[in-house]
Amino acid sequence: MSALRKRSVSLAGHATSLALEPEFWAILQKMAEARNLSLAALIIDIDTSRGDRPLASACRVAALAWAGAS
Repeated sequence: MSALRKRSVSLAGHATSLALEPEFWAILQKMAEARNLSLAALIIDIDTSRGDRPLASACRVAALAWAGAS
């Protein structure tokens, strides 16, 4: 996979940086579009349901689950 790409996201009013491979960002963008959400809104949704899992891991798992289901 390619080098990590960082993006800033505001979660619960706090800015955070999220680093993922470009391939995961591409899947998350498609996932957001399919759900009529912005990428930021999708990441917020993933964040609220991730439990104890790190956010980057939760985003990768969500992307893999969505890609596998579509």
